Amino acid sequence: MKKWLLSLSVCIAVLPALAQTPPARPTNTFVRDNFQKMEYDIPMRDGTKLHTNVYIPKDASATNKYPFLMQRTCYSVAPYGPDTYPNGLGPSGTLMRDKYIFVYQDVRGRWASEGTWTNMTPTVTDQPSAAELKKRGKAPARQSALAVDESSDTYDTIDWLLKNVKNNNGRVGQWGISYPGFYTIAGAVGAHPALKASSPQAPVSDFFFDDFHHNGAFIQAYLFTFPVFGVQHPAPTTKAWYENDMINTGSKDGFQWQYDLGPLKNADKYYKDNFFWQETVNHPNYDEFWQKRSIIPHLKNIKHAVMTVGGWFDAEDLYGPLTIYKTVEKNNPGTYNTLVMGPFGHGRWSRETGHTMHSNVYFGDSIATFYQRNIEAKFFDHFLKGPGDGKTGLPEAYLFNTGRNEWKTFDKWPAPNAQPMQLALRSGGKLDMSGKGNASAFSEFVSDPAKPVPYTEDNTTTLGFTPFNYMSEDQRFASRRPDVLTFQTDVLTDDVTLAGELMAKLNVSTTGTDADWVVKLIDVYPPDEPNHPYMPNKNITLGNYQQMVRSEVMRGRFRNSFEKPEPFVANQATPVNVRLQDVLHTFKKGHRIMVQVQSTWFPLIDRNPQKYVDNIYKADAADFQKATHRVYDDSVIEVSVLK
Repeated sequence: MKKWLLSLSVCIAVLPALAQTPPARPTNTFVRDNFQKMEYDIPMRDGTKLHTNVYIPKDASATNKYPFLMQRTCYSVAPYGPDTYPNGLGPSGTLMRDKYIFVYQDVRGRWASEGTWTNMTPTVTDQPSAAELKKRGKAPARQSALAVDESSDTYDTIDWLLKNVKNNNGRVGQWGISYPGFYTIAGAVGAHPALKASSPQAPVSDFFFDDFHHNGAFIQAYLFTFPVFGVQHPAPTTKAWYENDMINTGSKDGFQWQYDLGPLKNADKYYKDNFFWQETVNHPNYDEFWQKRSIIPHLKNIKHAVMTVGGWFDAEDLYGPLTIYKTVEKNNPGTYNTLVMGPFGHGRWSRETGHTMHSNVYFGDSIATFYQRNIEAKFFDHFLKGPGDGKTGLPEAYLFNTGRNEWKTFDKWPAPNAQPMQLALRSGGKLDMSGKGNASAFSEFVSDPAKPVPYTEDNTTTLGFTPFNYMSEDQRFASRRPDVLTFQTDVLTDDVTLAGELMAKLNVSTTGTDADWVVKLIDVYPPDEPNHPYMPNKNITLGNYQQMVRSEVMRGRFRNSFEKPEPFVANQATPVNVRLQDVLHTFKKGHRIMVQVQSTWFPLIDRNPQKYVDNIYKADAADFQKATHRVYDDSVIEVSVLK
């Protein structure tokens, strides 16, 4: 259970033997020898006490003061107890050796903290101005004593720490990966004046587009996580109170178990009393329930430095970091705001693995260490210990080109000098780089929910937390299916670097009244591509490998509005836009660019009945039907090419 919980919070896996010996993460002895641990139950403005572990450098003094570096989490601040120490502190061993006052806090209703747990706590909108904060000289009063959110809890925690933990230098930074990334960016709203640097990493931003849904399509692979998010603990505890609610499938074949479950309504037999499952089922559209849980509309008046971090192959939270960075940039001119995107899965920059791999793709050695030393440590040192003037020496965007396997820097992202181009999906399987085709021509396929397209060849990976390897997995298994349309260019005679946002503008029709549209951008290797020395699967050959570079799903009913879904008119050509997330990838000379289009992607996403029903979570087995889908030749993928 503890191992599963770690993967939930950081999603770190052990990859093959180290390419070189990375700097050792200090052991328990280092932490105990260099830090003093203190435990506090810090009162919030409504009286709720939040359990907080504080690790203070032993050499802190009136003449040697340290800044705070804080993480607020729903995944436990263990180990508990004043004489128990973790093996490491902070975002990395580098930052721990640099020494900060490290702060870990259980958020409301989680683990050792008091209060009621709320998923993606809605942000209170009556944030006071900076002038009002200064005038009051204390934590701001809200509309009532109970009007609290993650911003107010962060504010109150910082205020208490400054007053009660000695030998601090008056500056605070915060970081967090995944759900803690949400707490980080939420804490940046209405921030305490002492908060000088925030680094939301793989941050959740909106559960209708991150994690539990993608463009409204339910991520069925998340089904096993609902006990963690939908069960309240009766009182503060240091034990996992939800263990008895976990599903025991008795199977090692995740695909088959999910398939045999049938319609999503059958999950009620496991989660009848799970409040978050019931909230999800009863709010199938982007209504007020989901809207008020989005942090995106609140990213205004942010004055301190922000460094948002993500991974190009993050299966959980790719929308979050890109959207948060762009929104902070748009709404807060003049604020120090930078973006870092590496060749990582979810949170994997926080541990060095030596050979940096994703699925079967090798990107180089010790890339996490480079990030930790040259980007992350530099950011926090400058704003928490250094001049804090914004002259960090870091670029606006530090992004990894996943085709060339090298870091690139940008003064602005998306890159303004990238040129727009369209990749046209032509019948006959041609991906044409010269523009739109004829709307009267089309490609078609039969989509059968009873025989869905798997999202991966690994049937064991759907029995735990969201899998991640599929984000760069070989797609040959899919391209050989009749219910997957495949379009590809001729062999490239020059390198083509795609940089920036991707938008699939499809013109489609269906014989049904609803459908999902999955679009995948793929790098096809040449037939003589050699295997690299670190192949995790010796049965895979990289010759003709179809590496997925980017993919996304659009639930067709939401094509015009996520709030007000509507059916398709059977057999009527209809535009459907599928916004894929950003990319920085060079398709090398000798490779091909491929696009695949399909309508099932199981069990990553739930199956669409293809007959319009008001609520797919409540659909009956009889509602699911075959349908013939067409993609017309005037469908294109809008991309930007970096010269």
